[in-house]
Formats: sequence, structure tokens, C-alpha cells
Amino acid sequence: MKRITKIILTLLIIIIILAFTLHSNKQNAQKLTITFWTLQLGTFDKYINNIIKEYETSHKNVKIKWIDVPYSEGEKRTLASILTDNPPDLVNLTPDFSLLLAQKNALYTFDKEELNQFIPTLTETLKYNRKYFGIPFYATSAVTLYNSALTNYEPKTYDELFKLSSPNGTYITMINFAENDTLLKILNKYNINSPQNINSQKSVQLFSEFKRLYDNNLVPKESITQTHRDALEKYMSGQLQYLVTGANFINMIKENAPEIYKNTKIIPQLKGDTGLYDYSLMNFIIPLKSKHPQIALDFALYFTNKTNQLEFAKMTPILPVNKEALTDDYFKTAAKNDLASKARIISASQLYNLQPPLPAIKNKKELNTLSANYVQEILIKNTPVKQALDKFASDWDKL
Repeated sequence: MKRITKIILTLLIIIIILAFTLHSNKQNAQKLTITFWTLQLGTFDKYINNIIKEYETSHKNVKIKWIDVPYSEGEKRTLASILTDNPPDLVNLTPDFSLLLAQKNALYTFDKEELNQFIPTLTETLKYNRKYFGIPFYATSAVTLYNSALTNYEPKTYDELFKLSSPNGTYITMINFAENDTLLKILNKYNINSPQNINSQKSVQLFSEFKRLYDNNLVPKESITQTHRDALEKYMSGQLQYLVTGANFINMIKENAPEIYKNTKIIPQLKGDTGLYDYSLMNFIIPLKSKHPQIALDFALYFTNKTNQLEFAKMTPILPVNKEALTDDYFKTAAKNDLASKARIISASQLYNLQPPLPAIKNKKELNTLSANYVQEILIKNTPVKQALDKFASDWDKL
């Protein structure tokens, strides 16, 4: 009798487990799965998984499948997936690559009202043909560091910086002329941002200054080829008086060059004629072939709400794109003698005075290459400035 009872109980347990499993599988089958890609954010897995869990708890019919993609493979994988009929629903990308996809009509677009929670200037960055193709994710805005053991002057503009001398065998600064759109961003601060004004009198004046700095060893000769990481290394070795860089590098200076850190002061990013600041942005896009674009948008807006943005900003030196998060006291108070918190306050305040980005063009990478080529023509090959810029204007116009 006891044996029969045991068998019956065992069968009941099996039936209950099977019923629960079938019910669970049925529930999962009924859920809408949103595939969500980020770029190299695996170290923030706890933060991201918590947001996903909270969203799924309040949206019982939604399952978020998160995949973190290496930064170097983000563009290639995204392009390959968009060519299929089953792309991810929400992807973390750069504005430049997002723009290329928007120009190919491969992205879902948004109404301005759907992006009201973000800083308006940032949403305008993600606009093409009067349509918004991206959702802001996070921003950065560079600050200016200077070594007080070499100088105590605090320039506000590039024009003021260029007037300085370079004592003790050091350099004034290092401008990475050929790195991505670094030079174009500086020119944009002077409203030099089109084929019509790249050869203007003001542009000729600026490039002439670059030439003077280069010829007189006021900037390193490597400025023509090296990157911002090389500029950082030169600053940490005491070779540069000033460095315009991201706040995220301050802790690196603290750890690797404590003496330089001790002498470092922070001032706002150098400006041009416009008096405005440039910035960098990361964003989300929704492929046009997404199966659930509205849910993907809803999750993106949840992911970037005030609470989540503020938490993310406290974990890493980025700036929130959510306008409510940016008003938090965290971006208004600095710890004494802490350069990172001072940089945070300065860079956050700059987001209220942003230089509109370069007008969207289809061939941004080609434009960056043109920029690098013509600055080399002027600095290395000694081509007359106006002559080189006239050719630059003609080539840019062809793009």
C-alpha cells in the first residue's frame, strides 16, 4: 500500500512539474522578445540587467534579450544584421554610423515629441531630412587641463591659446589634426563648416596659425599623425602646457602621473568665435525591419529615464542626455581637491551651450580624410594656405 502511495505521489509530482513547464513555455512563447545590442558595456552588466528586470516586471508580455557587442565590431555586425529580415530591435551606435544608415532609409524615425525627455540640442544631432533617426544615450564634453607648473594663464579661446609661447622646451598643446573629425570640430566653433566657407578669410587665418605653431615647434610634429591618447601621454610626461580632453582621462593621469595630476588645473573647453562648446554623443537606433519598434522605443525611453541616467553617470564619467537628470545636484557640487568632480561640473554646464554639429552629409568619413590630407598639404608640403583651402573647398563640394 505504501509503495502504491509513493508511486501515485511521484506521478502527481511529475504531472505538476510537466504542467508548470508547459504553462511556463506557453507564457514565454506568448512574450514579445526585444533584442537589445550595446557597444562594449559588459562591465556594467549588473546595472543593465537590473534595468531589464525592472522593465520586464512592469511589462509582463515583454522579454529583453541583451547582447553586448565589442566596439570594434559594432558597425560591421549592425550592417550585416540590417541586411537580414531579423535585425536586433534596439542598437547602441555612434551618430556618424547611424546617419549612414538613416541616409539608406534603413532606420525607424521618431517624432520630436517622442524625444522630449532629452536635451534638445542633442536630439537635433540625430536628425536627417527633418526626421529624427536616433535616441540619445549618453554624452561627453571635453574640458581643458593645464599644468600649473608650466603656466598659470587660463585661455578661454583657441585664439588666446595660439598667442602663447612655449618655455622650457615644452609645447603649448597638441591638436590631433588628422584624427577623425577633431580638426573639423575646431573649425565648426568658428562657423567654418561648409565648402562655401572652408576657404574664407577666417579659415585662412586659422590654418596659418596652425602652420606657424607647427613650424615653430609650439605643437609636436607628431600632431599630424598621432591620436588623443598620444597627446595624453605627452601631457602626463610634462611636455604639454594645455590639453583639451575628456573627463574620463583624469583618473588615468592621477594613477600614472601623480606629480602632473598634483599640478593640473581644469578650465572649460576652449571656444571659437561662436562661444559654444562641442560634444560627443552615443545613441540608440531602431532598424526599420524591427518586429516591435514601438516596444523598442518604449524600452529605450525607460533605459534613458532620469533615474537610470543618473545612476549610470555616477558609475562612469559620462553626462546624462536626459534633461531632468542633468539638473541633479551631482552635477553642481565638487569635492575639494578632486579634479574628476570639478571636470564633471564644468562639462555638465557646457551641455547648456552646445555648438550645433557639422551639417549632415553622406560622406563623413571621406570628409575627414579630405581634412587630414589638406592640413598635411599645408603643414608638411608647404602648399600656400589659400591655394590648399581653395582645393579643399572644391573637393568638399563634390562630396
